[in-house]
Order: sequence, then structure tokens, then C-alpha cells
Amino acid sequence: MTDTGDFTTIPACLRAAAAEAPDVEAVVDGPVRLTYAELDAEVTRFARAAIAHGLQPGDRAAVWAPNSARWVVAALGVLAAGGVLTPVNTRFKGAEARYALAKVRASLLVLDDGFLDNGYLAMLRDDGVGEPTAERPAPGLPHLRAVVTVHPTDDPAAVSFEAFLAAADRVPAAEVDARIAALEPDDVADILFTSGTTGYPKGAMVTHRADLLVDEQWSAMCGLLPGDRYLLVNPFFHSFGYRAGVLACLLRRATMLPLAVFDVVSVLELVEREKVTVFPGAPTVYSSILAHPRFGEFDLGSVRLAVTGATVVPVPLLRRMRADLGFRDVITAYGLTETCGTATVCPPDTDEERLSTSCGRAIPGTEVAVVDAAGVPVPAGSLGEVVVRGYNVMLGYFEDQAATDAAIDADGWLHTGDVGWLDEDGYLRITDRIKDMFVVGGFNVYPAELERLIGEHPAVREVAVVGVPDERLGEVGHAYVVTRPGATVTAEDLVAHCRAAMANFKVPRHVTFVAELPRTPSGKVQKFRLA
Repeated sequence: MTDTGDFTTIPACLRAAAAEAPDVEAVVDGPVRLTYAELDAEVTRFARAAIAHGLQPGDRAAVWAPNSARWVVAALGVLAAGGVLTPVNTRFKGAEARYALAKVRASLLVLDDGFLDNGYLAMLRDDGVGEPTAERPAPGLPHLRAVVTVHPTDDPAAVSFEAFLAAADRVPAAEVDARIAALEPDDVADILFTSGTTGYPKGAMVTHRADLLVDEQWSAMCGLLPGDRYLLVNPFFHSFGYRAGVLACLLRRATMLPLAVFDVVSVLELVEREKVTVFPGAPTVYSSILAHPRFGEFDLGSVRLAVTGATVVPVPLLRRMRADLGFRDVITAYGLTETCGTATVCPPDTDEERLSTSCGRAIPGTEVAVVDAAGVPVPAGSLGEVVVRGYNVMLGYFEDQAATDAAIDADGWLHTGDVGWLDEDGYLRITDRIKDMFVVGGFNVYPAELERLIGEHPAVREVAVVGVPDERLGEVGHAYVVTRPGATVTAEDLVAHCRAAMANFKVPRHVTFVAELPRTPSGKVQKFRLA
């Protein structure tokens, strides 16, 4: 196990990895293969260039691009220059991205213009505020001094990655050394915006110390090992991809294998070719693989560890990951952007029943409790709101004290908004979101209960249930269902399936069949879009 006491900032962690494992592959991205020594050199070069372009310690710098070696270099380079990293969701549109960049007053932006046919630069400028120039690349964002494109560009107000790096020659490497040395463990390292499943995103501030401590515990509990080859499907703008991915690999000296776009065949080819040993992902990643007709054609025997997590992970999916995909260790975890991505983990030696039904125990040195509406802890086995306290809790939302005070109470407990219960040994079960609950004729209904039951039907691949207005009962359930390929089932069949197993008030009154469910890029269903 790495001793995080030896380095208390992320740049110092990279320097230690380069010194201790210089020849170990750090990043493999298509033809790009960087050892830890080479990654450190590239990161230092980026940091020198960022300083040459005016980045000051504490300045926020954003990366709006998909998973790649250059994302890793840019993100770690920002940190090495003393900046604060702000990843931007690659699915954001112009107004959403402008909001995030304006909120943190980003001075530097690295983007992949044209990713998935999105004109990011055009979207940023779609505000009618003046013409772009080299000095003002996006006039509606007055703090933004430089825009760097991952690929070559003809845009006169942006600079290519290569041209940006050329400025590094103006700044000595000793300046980067000095900035790394000046960083403090409790300095803000990054600001990640919430995923937006229920509303407008907020920027959660996390320190270097918190990131490293959390990801060290995550790595230890999951069983991430030095030399592991880690497939990074989870987007880097999300805690799962950035913290439990990039940072965990730095701590363990594992190899990062970033993938820009999830495609089942591309993933399976990469697993087979690069002998992937660790394959984390949102539940939808594995369900998509299992639903693909070609998944049995590929050798997945190198995969030792799969980690998944969400508010609800279907039990049948966990079983099929072992039985049909052949993954030896399948574990679940739970966390939020506001908890550095991790609150609980089920280690690989967890018994089968708990592994299939819980998301583990609190990581060492932190607390997880379940409380009632008054904030009073409830007995084991009783439902309530899940709250978290410890070093994994964010400092707060960037320049939003009201939202911070609403989320973190006077005793330091972060109120997650998730409904769950703890057993006698502290294993957490998440059942739903407080905001997802609806009331039918005076009775509380938690959609996850319906989703688990409907999901057990052999014709159902995925399901999401929301409450919708009803003149007589106030609200009733509406199920949105994705069927398995070739399966035939009717709405009446599913309603009867539910009625045979649960109280009538819980049974959904409406069923709609859809091709897919609306999701955030991290895989969470956006129920507000269904409702």
C-alpha cells in the first residue's frame, strides 16, 4: 500500500510515481504509450506552458474533452502549475458550459472542438457578446485568457495543443518545481460539477489531501494492485473516472487505458488486446455489453476486478457479470461528487449476499449514518436519509454558501438526498432518492422497489419509474421500460407481474416502452426528463 504521508498533493504523487516506477506504463491511448517518467515530463512541460500563458497559483483551469492521454497531461499539468482543475462535462451545451466556466472564472480552457460533432468553440460564443480575438477567445467569458484545442485548429482565437506547449521554453522547469513545493495538502485541487440528475449543477471543492486519502482507501478496499491495467471508460469529468480512475492509478502505479467513447465492440477489443485487469463502469456499461450479440466472441479472461456503483445496482446484473462475463471479483461502491466520489465500498471478500444487496461499508476514517427527517439516527434496518461525515466530504460548493449550508449541517454531516438503511454491521443499502419518492393516496412509494421487481421480468432489460400526477390518487407510478432484444411483453403483463408481488397502491398505472433511458454521461438515469 502506498503511504500517502509521503506526498500530500497530487503533483507530488506523480513525481513519486515517476521516481519509483519510471519504466511502468502510465497511459496507453492508441499509439500513445507513456511511462510514468515520460508522463511526468509531459505534465511538467504542460505546466511550464500554462505558466507562460499566465496561469497563476489558485487560478481555475478547465478541461472540456473526452478521456485521452492529453486529458491526463492537461489536468495534471494544471495542478502542477498550482492551478485548480475544473473538468467540464463533454455533453454540456453552450449555455451549460458557459455557466460552469463563468462560475469558476476559468482563465484557461483545454477542449476537443468537434468531439461527437459538437462545435464547442461555436457553442461558447453563441451569446452575441463581441467578436473573438486571441486576447478574448470567448467574449462572454472575460476571465478566459487562453483556449487550447486538443487537435490542430484554424481558429484565430484558439491555439493548438502543440503550439501551446511550445511556450514552455519560456519558463524554466524550476518554476514548476517551486509551484509544486508551494502547494499545501489542504489547498483546493479540483472543482467538479454535480451530475445534474435533478437540477442545475453546482461546483464541489475538494482538496489535494482529501482526493489522495479517499482514493488510497478506495484502491485498498477494491484490491487495485501495482501493475494493473485499468480500463477507463468512466468519463474523466466525473469522480468515478478522474478520482477512482486517474488518481487511483497514480497511487498504485497502474496503467491507465482511457477510452473516449463507449462502444461495446471497441471496449471488448481493447480488453482483449491490452489484457485489461480492472474494468470499472456504471451499470449501463455492463448491461450494454451483455445485451450485445457479439460479447461472447472476445477473450475477457484477463479481467480480475470489476467495480460498479449507482444508487441502485440490479442484483441480476451483478450475477450475470460473474456468470456470463466471467469477472472474478465484482464489487459495488457508493459515493457522490461531494464525497470525492466514494463513501462506501464492498471489498472483494464481502460475502455473496451482502455483495449482491449492499454497497459496502464506510471507508476507514469516515462515518455513514441513516437519519430521520429531524436528523436523528434511526435503528439498524430502518429507512432514512443517508448522511456522510469525514475527510471525504467536500469543502463546499464554490461561491455558494447557501447551497453549502443546505448540504452540510452544523455537525459536519453531508446530507446526500439518498434513501437507504444500514444493517447491524454497517453495510449500506441504497433504496432511492428522496426527490424520486412519490405519494399514492397518502402512501409513500419508492421507485427502486418497483424497478427491482420489474427488472426481474425476463423480457426487461432496463426500467425507470417516476411519479406522475393523478386526479384521484394525487400521484401514481409510470414505468419506462427497455426490453431485451427479441423479447415480447405487454404493459398488461408487467402490471400483472407487479400486482402479484406488491401492494396495489405501489403498482404502476402506466407503462411506456422506450428504446433507451435518458442518462447523464456517468450512467445515471435523468428521471426529471421522464417526469
